[in-house]
Amino acid sequence: MPYEFKLPDLGEGIAEAEIRKWLVKEGDTISEHQNVLEVETDKAVVEMPSPQGGKVGRLLKGEGETVRVGDVLMTIAANGEASAGEKKKALEEEGNGGPEFLMPGQISLEPPIYEVHPEKSAAPAKENGKRKKSVTVIGELPESEEEPLAAAPAARQLAKEMGVSEAALRNLRGSGPGGIITKDDVLKFSSREIFKQNGDEFGPVERVPLRGIRRAIAKKLVAAQRNTVSVTVTEEADVTELWEIREREKTVLRERGVHLTFLPFFIKAAQHAMKEHPVLNASLQGPEGEEELVIKKYVNMGIAVDTTEGLMVPVIRDVDKKTIVELSTELEELSGMARERKITLERLRGNSFTITNFGHYGGLFATPVINSPDVAILGTGRITDKPWVVAGQIEARKVLPLSLTFDHRVADGAEASKFLARIVRFLEDPALIFVEST
Repeated sequence: MPYEFKLPDLGEGIAEAEIRKWLVKEGDTISEHQNVLEVETDKAVVEMPSPQGGKVGRLLKGEGETVRVGDVLMTIAANGEASAGEKKKALEEEGNGGPEFLMPGQISLEPPIYEVHPEKSAAPAKENGKRKKSVTVIGELPESEEEPLAAAPAARQLAKEMGVSEAALRNLRGSGPGGIITKDDVLKFSSREIFKQNGDEFGPVERVPLRGIRRAIAKKLVAAQRNTVSVTVTEEADVTELWEIREREKTVLRERGVHLTFLPFFIKAAQHAMKEHPVLNASLQGPEGEEELVIKKYVNMGIAVDTTEGLMVPVIRDVDKKTIVELSTELEELSGMARERKITLERLRGNSFTITNFGHYGGLFATPVINSPDVAILGTGRITDKPWVVAGQIEARKVLPLSLTFDHRVADGAEASKFLARIVRFLEDPALIFVEST
């Protein structure tokens, strides 16, 4: 029996993935643990190794198709065992030294050469209580049976996502082998239909299906909004002194190959504030009505990174054990891996708190969406020059806007506000970060 290679459990509650690319083809001989395909989850692009060696039988899922954990992706014949394709070829070549070809109308007692879907198949006819022997006429279809749609699985999935009906696809002549409809055929057809219909009543439009990481992000954000009671509090911090420290030290660190940003200071400020407010470094677990608050004794920071394909959140672990310089180095490394889509699932797991620095792109305040399973997320805005009262005098100061979104089921507004005020205290007096660091 051929081995069925199924999509394994990828962890972190990931239930489905999209097939990004097959690295093998039917008939290839593969070894155990050889990477055979790439799948894309809401976390990253992952190469999947084969759990056993042998010869690739059938690829049951197409590129671009969404599969769930447990779905069979392909079959593998053991070494020395004929694959499905080889068995079929051998059967065809039995007798008379080759396959038998029948003219239309000629009767054959072999199984039908066309595909019949189980859900459409009529019950076998009976005569006098006995099952009649089925006879197939080559070139003809059974009455009331519609010829199966000649389309690749990935093309069917794409057509479904783009709202292209099966009836419409039947009018297409595919560009694939034997006239099979491909993904490119569906895309071209859909584009023609969109412009033919003029989009909507106001003018041309373009319909772009949510795919890959963008679709995964959308699903995760909807789940986060549905499963948490989100509230956002805001504050401003005078980071003039922090600005001066960073400007003074970044040149020195650049000579050591370290790019110093404000983010490591934000991380450290949040980490120290958690000592007094540990409830913000937690997760809420369990079914509704039976939840329990799991307060983390470690501090793993998820850092939102903007990539060309959407937001990714690499995780820096044990930030309480790392210096500003070590955090800077790891941040640069993880950000590069995320943008190049080379980051592993392991580096995207285990967050206990998240920071998103939208100020890098010009934003001031926001209402960040909590990154499950965290119960809070800190958003940092753009630092600007503002008039500020210092010792009774108005001065121009560097001011940082802060936004903290928290799950109201876990903490009240007072707790969240105190936590944010403590972060402000560390950022306004950065010497405290170094004083309290272990």
